[in-house]
Amino acid sequence: MSPTENEIFAPPPQSYLQLFLRFLRFGLLAWGGPVAQIAMIRQELVEEESWISPERFNRILAVYQVLPGPEAHELCVYFGMLSKGRLGAILAGLGFMLPGFLFMFILSWFYVTYGVHSPLFAGIFYGFQAAVAALIVRAVHRIGGHALNDRWLWGIALFSGIAQWLGLNFLLILSLAGLIYALVKKQAQALPNQLAMFLPMSLFSQVTTAAAPGLLALFVYGLRSGLLTFGGAYTAIPFLQHDAVVTGAWMTNQQFLDGLALSSILPAPLIIFSTFVGYLGGGPLGALVLTAGIFLPAFSFTLIGHNFFEEKFIENKAAHAFLDGVTAGVVGLIAATTIGLFQTAVTDLPSLAIFITALLALYRWKVKAIIPLVMLGAGVLGLLFYFIK
Repeated sequence: MSPTENEIFAPPPQSYLQLFLRFLRFGLLAWGGPVAQIAMIRQELVEEESWISPERFNRILAVYQVLPGPEAHELCVYFGMLSKGRLGAILAGLGFMLPGFLFMFILSWFYVTYGVHSPLFAGIFYGFQAAVAALIVRAVHRIGGHALNDRWLWGIALFSGIAQWLGLNFLLILSLAGLIYALVKKQAQALPNQLAMFLPMSLFSQVTTAAAPGLLALFVYGLRSGLLTFGGAYTAIPFLQHDAVVTGAWMTNQQFLDGLALSSILPAPLIIFSTFVGYLGGGPLGALVLTAGIFLPAFSFTLIGHNFFEEKFIENKAAHAFLDGVTAGVVGLIAATTIGLFQTAVTDLPSLAIFITALLALYRWKVKAIIPLVMLGAGVLGLLFYFIK
């Protein structure tokens, strides 16, 4: 009689503290974006220590790729739950995100307290901003390449970008995007349950402010963005940019780019730039509550209903059609947002040169640390250009 999968594959015995420290180490080594982070987790926990089978890992990853939230963080929460239950899930998730949060919190404090107006920092951020524009353009291409598989999805992305440019509510845009594609795929009759996930968010759609927001509003902004990050952390950009720059006006596009730049050089999911957005909106407590809001869905999907999502949601064709349409809509929103960010970041020939150089490097090299390397190289070039202008 052959042993069962559970007898072959199982987490090693470990205390809560050991579990937390293991995922804290993952957080400290989380360079290079989600692909590198997922590869690191898979290498140690699946290939070396056999917590689960490779086939189960692929199935789990597929679940998190169709759910909102940073996949690497959600995997950590899952493995923590597998090891030590719900408390283990919380400890693993906190351990993975804590280094990036602390680094970003300190950098946000420094940015607000001392500014970046000295020639040294001004030059570095001059290069950073052009490189961030390249990062976002590359992300739009990468996400779009996976998400836009037919002419309907391309059309939905184009419609969403134009609608964003015209100022339509982005939740309405995304709901229509999902509904249109479900109709195209003849899955609309099964949509009520899928649309229900957007109804609570629609209650938040009019929470806007013309000044620095309160803590509850910041939490809602984070929660709403966390529930809409289909396809990776870059998809949170248009939502937070809309809340912080367009309607809230407590940040400028230049400051928003600075936050993205800082998160790109840290060992953390890119979505940790939400800490910076929250800090500028509400100080230290603002950073805490907005970060909590944006990461809450990544914890909740596993803590509350992972079995449902793994066993039922992943098999629901109507859900897939709706979310494929939503993801195409998100690609259009990012593309529209990118135009404004590009205009802020690339203002002259030197910044255009940094942008092109960074974009070529991102396409040419696939090494794990390419993002922080590109950012640091752009900072050096920005410093040189800044002093010779």
